[in-house]
Parts: sequence; structure tokens; C-alpha cells
Amino acid sequence: MIEILTSGVALGVHVPGLLLADRLRERGADVHVSVLERMLPEETLATTTKMKWAFHRDFRVALVGQRVAREVAIPRQAQEAMLDSWRSRDVRRFVVFSGFWLPILERYGATEVDVCHVDSVVSPSFQKVKTSLSPRAIWLANADEGTLPYSIPVTHSPPIPWESRARRLLVHGGGWGMGTYRERAVELRSHGFSLDVVAYEERDVSADPGIRHFMIDPAWHPWHDDGYPPFGEVNSGFTRGKGHHGSFDLTRTAVATVSKPGGGTLLDSLWSATPAVLLEPFGAHEKRNAELWERLGFGIPFDKWRDSGFDMAMVEKLHNALLVARESLVDYSAELAG
Repeated sequence: MIEILTSGVALGVHVPGLLLADRLRERGADVHVSVLERMLPEETLATTTKMKWAFHRDFRVALVGQRVAREVAIPRQAQEAMLDSWRSRDVRRFVVFSGFWLPILERYGATEVDVCHVDSVVSPSFQKVKTSLSPRAIWLANADEGTLPYSIPVTHSPPIPWESRARRLLVHGGGWGMGTYRERAVELRSHGFSLDVVAYEERDVSADPGIRHFMIDPAWHPWHDDGYPPFGEVNSGFTRGKGHHGSFDLTRTAVATVSKPGGGTLLDSLWSATPAVLLEPFGAHEKRNAELWERLGFGIPFDKWRDSGFDMAMVEKLHNALLVARESLVDYSAELAG
């Protein structure tokens, strides 16, 4: 039994955990996913939901909120229930995507623990906890070394050839719809680009015929179930992705994504061979993500692309570099299942 421990406050953490679970199940492994927020009381979850709306509506609020965030206070009774569940199933192998799980694992006496870093440096949830555990670090990208030590396949399908892609850009703000992507969407439309925009609420949807709007079901949260986010084009209903999240299908067909450089976004970029046009980061860890993606030739800062006159030949060059990199990726799920 492999227990995968995620957090629902960031889809860039939660979705890679779901992807890993699916890849392991395909290899015959016995896997269970636990989401940290399922141990929190309803009033705390309600506060988290309000924060998400505030962070979406004002990126400055989000940046301040990240700086003052503290370790999650999980009720003792809920922790005991989780420990009892692990004991009853004799769980010994853990993969951790959020640092807030580590104190609970320490209480359990876990010894086979992998910490899977989706970001290219240690992210805030691991910085904010103290633990005596000595887990193995699994890096999906490593900014200090400029490498991609491991990866989690998003799909087994090859990337769509460049010449077969729709000449569209995918513009989004990550799972919480944060950042400057809405302003950049307006600018890109003024330069004639057709866009797919992931809206976060109804008021984000415009009547511009050059923009297709998509959305995650606003009523859904990762602590509700173990499925991928219900996703779909606005006014067309929501469906669940099978084997991967629905937004990845948009990423595969686009010529580039335009978003803040979250770890989950970079994983999608890699497996779709879709270049990343990098917007303002959410914190120091995303800044390092952006620097790494540019250094590896997989992404370009928005300002730099703008200065080139939005040169598509530059973007195609990034696509080709991603194609080459995919050939030498090490599948973390293969090692874990083996």
C-alpha cells in the first residue's frame, strides 16, 4: 500500500498527486490518496474558500497572504482518526506533496517517506514545518542543479505536432485563478491572438468572440473527492478528466500557455511540449521555477516575448527543446511501483 498525501489548497500540488496515483495503479500498485483539508473543520474550510476568492480578485492580497501563512492547525481527533486508518491498513510507504503532513507522519513513526517536490525549490509548506523525519527528496525539477531528476507522466499520448496545433494561447492563473493573466489576455487579444482563458468566476467571462472561456466547477473543492477537477467550457457543463485533468487537453493543443510559473503548470508544459510564457510569480519558489524554465529553454518571460513582437518562431524553438527533454525523463511512478 502506497499512501499519497496531498493538499487541496493548491491544485499544482493536488493534481500531481492524483496523476501519480493513476500511474501507479496502471502498474498494479495498491494506492490511496489522502487530502489534508479533509481533517479540517467546516469553519476552517469556509475561511479557506473565502481566501481563495480574495486571492483571485487581487494578486497583491495573495502575495501578502502567502508571506503571513502559518502551519495548518489540524484537530487532534482528526489526526488520531488518520493514524488509526493507516495502522488498520498497515501503511508503510508514503509520498508527501505538502509539508504540513510531516508532523503527522512523525507521530506515526513512518520510515519510508518520499517528499515529492513539484516546485524546483523547497516550497512554503515544507519551509513552515519542523520535523525530525529524514525523508527522501524527489525533485520533479531542481533549480539549484538546473535539472529534471524525476517526472510524473501526465499522459501516455505523444505531444501534438507543432503544425497540427490550433494557433491559440491558453491563458490561466493556476488552480486559484491568481496573477496578472487577465490583464495579459486583454493585451494579447489586442495583438490579434485567439485565446482559451480559464475563468475563475462568471464575472471573468467576456463576450469577445476571440476568447473561449473554460472553468473548474466553482462549487467543487479537492477535499470533496479523489477525482480530477470538474472542468469544461463555460455554459457547456463540467466533466471529469480520465487519467489526467481536463485542462491538460487544452494545454496539449495550444501553441503556448500564458500563466504564473506554478510547479503543476510546468509539469503540464513538459508533458505536452507546450512552451510556457511566464507571468509574475506567486512567491520566491515560483520565481525560481520561472528562472529554471527559461534557463532550460522551455519558457520565456512575457515581457521578453512582447519585446520580440510576439515572435512565434521563438515559441516554436521552445517547443522543440521540450520535445528533446521528454526523451530522457525518469518516470518516478516506475521506480516507486518497482
